[in-house]
Amino acid sequence: VQLQASGGGLVQAGGSLRLSCTASGFTLDYYAIGWFRQVPGREREAVGCIRADNRDAYYSDSVTGRFAISRDDAKNTVYLQMNSLKPEDTAVYLCTAAPRQGRCSMVPEAYPRGLWGQGTQVTVSS
Repeated sequence: VQLQASGGGLVQAGGSLRLSCTASGFTLDYYAIGWFRQVPGREREAVGCIRADNRDAYYSDSVTGRFAISRDDAKNTVYLQMNSLKPEDTAVYLCTAAPRQGRCSMVPEAYPRGLWGQGTQVTVSS
């Protein structure tokens, strides 16, 4: 059972990246997916999450209108499309999953410790 975030890289301010969160060993259909980011020395910050049932997504204020989360169950993958990137978006981005219906959580502690993927580094240059 594993999650893997990928797709990070170096991009100029104003650019775009699409991150992927791919599951192996289990299917994501019944899991809410959370995206978080972390900068060394700072608390893990919520980016957004997507529900398992109706596929509604929710976002933190800092990324609303710029980021979008979607899921492709056929590929067992959830995406984080990041547009209009800013230097302050620089972080390691992590995905996580929780077997829950209803509104997904923007709190890291709501996700099982064993269902966090390896992060992917996103660096936005000014």
